[in-house]
Amino acid sequence: MRKIIFLLLTVCLVQFAEAQTAKKLLDEVSMKVRSYNNIVIGFKYALNNSKENVSQETRGDVILRKNNYVLNLMGTTQLYDGKKLHVIIPEDEEINISTQNEEDDDSITPSKMLTFYEDGYTYKMDIVQDVKGRKIQFVKLTPIDTNSELKEILLGIDAQTKHIYKMIQTQNNGTQITITVNSFKTNQPLSKSQFVFDESKYSNYYINRLD
Repeated sequence: MRKIIFLLLTVCLVQFAEAQTAKKLLDEVSMKVRSYNNIVIGFKYALNNSKENVSQETRGDVILRKNNYVLNLMGTTQLYDGKKLHVIIPEDEEINISTQNEEDDDSITPSKMLTFYEDGYTYKMDIVQDVKGRKIQFVKLTPIDTNSELKEILLGIDAQTKHIYKMIQTQNNGTQITITVNSFKTNQPLSKSQFVFDESKYSNYYINRLD
């Protein structure tokens, strides 16, 4: 009986130590991200669901400044000015304008892409990978909310720069979304109107105001 109790205590202590190590690493990443005035990221986006025979891969880029962002992905542009989300679809000459819920834990928006892990997850250290000489330490995040659509998230962090290199998001329905960072630039010169939606540029577009 004593051996069983000792074993359980040992396992608990190991798990606690791993969680503390993971938290320290994530805190370092968060501190680094918040030290920048803005961040410009180029990335590869992949979506896979073997059950549904769905496989999709493309490239995109995003400009981040605090909660504001401009995301270009799959032929559309998403511009968030801190209050309204503007989804610009050139192919359909259409723009959808809506209010974005920043409090939705299941929604990892571009503005939360580098800090979403701060709340709502338990975490532990995972594997280490060598990527072209870079040491990438993965941290496994599990949603605290048992009703979450997310099963788990693997966050790959460059051990030297403390920048996020990869995010692998697995949903309960089997869908896996992988975002791999190809370029990461900080404190870039941005236009004052970078995050301002100028309706006059889209006079031929149908504007759908959803709220």
